[in-house]
Amino acid sequence: MEENNNQEQVNKTPSKMARLAWPKAKYGAIAAIIIIVLVTLLYYKDFLLSLL
Repeated sequence: MEENNNQEQVNKTPSKMARLAWPKAKYGAIAAIIIIVLVTLLYYKDFLLSLL
């Protein structure tokens, strides 16, 4: 009984964090990919334009 009670307390979200609206992880992954692509395009802009 005590082990279950301890596990519930360990996995519980802190009260200040529970009120925040957390975005889905899927959207964070998509945003990270878009940011990486944009930065890469900006970094290699001259090289890519020279290919055309």
